[in-house]
Amino acid sequence: MKKIYSLISLLLIATIGVSQQLPSNFYLTKLENGLEVLVIEDKTVPLITVEICVKNGSYTEEPDYNGLSHLYEHMFFKANKDIPSQEAFINRINELGIRFNGTTSNERVNYYFTLNKKFLSEGLSFMNSAIRYPLFDEQEMKNENPVVDGEFQRNESNPTFWLSKDMQKQLWGDLFSRKNTIGDHNIILTATTKKMQTIQQKYYYPNNSILVIAGDVDHGQAFQKAREVFGSWAPSDFDPFVKYPIPEFKPLEKSTFFITENANTRNPFVMIGFHGPDTRHDIKATYAADVFSFLLKQKSSKFQQDLIDSGLAYAANVTYQTCKYTGPILITAIPQPDKIREVIEKIEAEIDLWDSDSYFTDEQLETAKTLLAVDDAHGREKTSEFIHTVTYWWASATIDYYTSYVDNLNRVNREDIVRYIRTYIKGKPKAIGVLTTPDNRATLEANLKTLMK
Repeated sequence: MKKIYSLISLLLIATIGVSQQLPSNFYLTKLENGLEVLVIEDKTVPLITVEICVKNGSYTEEPDYNGLSHLYEHMFFKANKDIPSQEAFINRINELGIRFNGTTSNERVNYYFTLNKKFLSEGLSFMNSAIRYPLFDEQEMKNENPVVDGEFQRNESNPTFWLSKDMQKQLWGDLFSRKNTIGDHNIILTATTKKMQTIQQKYYYPNNSILVIAGDVDHGQAFQKAREVFGSWAPSDFDPFVKYPIPEFKPLEKSTFFITENANTRNPFVMIGFHGPDTRHDIKATYAADVFSFLLKQKSSKFQQDLIDSGLAYAANVTYQTCKYTGPILITAIPQPDKIREVIEKIEAEIDLWDSDSYFTDEQLETAKTLLAVDDAHGREKTSEFIHTVTYWWASATIDYYTSYVDNLNRVNREDIVRYIRTYIKGKPKAIGVLTTPDNRATLEANLKTLMK
């Protein structure tokens, strides 16, 4: 009788304790310790994916910790108090048939694995041990160095990595570390157990996390088992973001110009960056930003015709990253090698026209919404992958932001887009960067001399 009563209580909490609008197969509750638990039922295949997401990431990092959220992710699936050796850890993974991974972004770190549905209890216990009792053995951290080195080398082999890094420094100034997700290589390589424990003591609490169980599972059973396994996880007696507040990114004071040189550059690359909206202050503009970016992707758009069809550039794109703390707007182009100046000038001329009535048609606007809706639907096809998107939005906005995404896209009108352009792009300070080879730098500087002033 006690078990039945407990299950009913959990279901009532799931029903009345959460006001977000959720799809019919989403079930959300919150345990007494503050841990949110989301169950996404999908009976397609007899598998479940267990994911835990923490509000941590580069946005929590001062320079001397830059990259340690990333290292924490690497160290998550290592020995812990319950499985005290790496050999035992790997054996347990093999026993349960687990496929695991994790990612680090600006505003969240997530850890997840997929396994057979019959191992729900074992899988939750496995995740509980990893999240609550990491050992951070310094020898294991050293053993992980080649893996971290390899990730850096893969990124650094791409010349645009260096352009993007220079752009981040221009956009974020002395808060660069809070947008530098991969981190500082030397900080990572010299990490200590004490530093890793400091991160744990700041952010790794149930009331700063969400547990997602997705796949062939019954939500009532999943809630009950989550409470049994994670219910004893002690919450913090503080709000991490009150005790350790995230500093606001300072608005750009003026436009800047820079050149990034890299010997491996095959073709010049242009990048223009702006500070965009965020989900704390201007949610409406974040939807408008997505619609407008997709509008400009269309081959029929004036932007593509003036830059690509004209022969000025091989490719051109506009993107916006939705964030809780200042999402960047980036315009990128691969110009014809002798048309760099013309491409920059053309992009600036395009920006001046973006808010005009004739720049895009109503049909192009509706097509952009349709393309975004199709893209969103495609992303939901595989539950074991799509839950990563759900946790991203949980950390950077709300789950409701995502589940109501298409509805809000469809509400975007021309006036919303014009407001977005005028608030964040047209006439606003920006950073302009060009990637080139060391041999071509002097010629490029001479050609762009007036732009660099």
